[in-house]
Amino acid sequence: MAEMDESSAPELGAVRVRPARGSDLPSVVAIDAENTGVAKAAYWKDRFEWYAGRQPDRFFLVAERENRMLGFIVGEVRAWEFGSPPSGWIFALHVSPSARLHGLGTLLFEEICVRFRKAGVSHVRTMLAKDAHLLLSFFRSLGLMAGPFIQLEKRLE
Repeated sequence: MAEMDESSAPELGAVRVRPARGSDLPSVVAIDAENTGVAKAAYWKDRFEWYAGRQPDRFFLVAERENRMLGFIVGEVRAWEFGSPPSGWIFALHVSPSARLHGLGTLLFEEICVRFRKAGVSHVRTMLAKDAHLLLSFFRSLGLMAGPFIQLEKRLE
């Protein structure tokens, strides 16, 4: 897959979507904490190393305006877990609350889907908490619906 360079990154007004780079990590931690109420610097450092390493099937994209990060999306192509053909999986999408309702989440979602298509997949998936009503509404507005799998879990004591 050919990698898009920053000069060809899509823009929404003055907003630009581009691959994440090392200097973005503090902003990623801050935006995640702003959205979740929990600062997880070590977690994001680990995830950043895994997803922002320029692997052809892993994507860590940021949206920025005037060199200020407004949001990010992270995903990868996964294949054959429990019989699933290759699919794009989104595992994180955060937009700073002060930058919401301007199409940034949609722009990020559309851009990662472009990359998933270029990687050869035809479906995108994600998983949400049952009480994540805002995210559920957002993803449904983009056409996502219940998929063919059921998530199961058991508490380990």
